[in-house]
Amino acid sequence: QVQLVESGGGLVQPGGSLTLSCAASGFALDYYSIVWFRQVPGKEREGVSCISGEDGSTYYADSVKGRFTISRDKAKNTVSLQMNSLKAEDTTVYYCATDLLAGAPCSWYGMRYWGKGTLVTVSS
Repeated sequence: QVQLVESGGGLVQPGGSLTLSCAASGFALDYYSIVWFRQVPGKEREGVSCISGEDGSTYYADSVKGRFTISRDKAKNTVSLQMNSLKAEDTTVYYCATDLLAGAPCSWYGMRYWGKGTLVTVSS
């Protein structure tokens, strides 16, 4: 059974750092693109970052470029999102998702499986 479970959210001060983790079960992460999304209430869901199942390429939304880093740990079957220089506007629930298309490049669309999310709160 395919499952994604996020962890690592919490409360952090502005300028601080957090690392989110997306643990997969039922499939091997390294062959599939994994996307991190976030959605602030009242706004559209935003694709934050993606790591490609095709070649490991990484992509970032302009709003997080230079601050967030996505990476994959094949041994642990997890994808992490290192978030630095956090701002108040980064506060929301973060989800990981996959389209489960083997060897496919990154896309912000067509996700078939989602985790339940982890809450990040940036506040002093």
